[in-house]
Amino acid sequence: MGANQTKQVLSSEEFSSILQGLAQQISQQEKQGEKYSIVGIHTRGVPLAQRLMELLKKDPQKLGILDINLYRDDLSTVAAMPVVKQTKIPFDVEHARILLVDDVLFTGRTIRSALDALNDLGRPHKIELAVLIDRGGRELPIQADFVGKRLEVGLDQIVDVKLVEVDGVDEVGVHQR
Repeated sequence: MGANQTKQVLSSEEFSSILQGLAQQISQQEKQGEKYSIVGIHTRGVPLAQRLMELLKKDPQKLGILDINLYRDDLSTVAAMPVVKQTKIPFDVEHARILLVDDVLFTGRTIRSALDALNDLGRPHKIELAVLIDRGGRELPIQADFVGKRLEVGLDQIVDVKLVEVDGVDEVGVHQR
């Protein structure tokens, strides 16, 4: 696999099936008493969170959007002027049970930033994490509570999640850095 070649690891059909399975895992937990408000992390965590909301038939007022750019520990290496997107949480974070949603869990740094951002808005009762792909390679002790698919990829590889809402297609690929 060359530097610019992407190997597809999930087709659109497989992607849909994995998302359904993820929603089913969350639904099972809610049947045991957990009722979540869902927060998607910009950029690809947001449409995934919206889809999970639809699959779980939840009230849209329980969907939040979180921008973590100003909370990143690598902010100075990402861009001189970070692009700050909208954070919109239409429910009270204080004492809420929050399901944080992102596309790929890798080092754990994005999730740590999201936790910092959420805690600045209030003190949730509980925060759990749902990710479409867990690719391993943690730098921080963070793990997902709900995982669509685990991929074994090298540290020199990038997992590329494409979503219809952002990219015009649902699929997951892997390519070399």
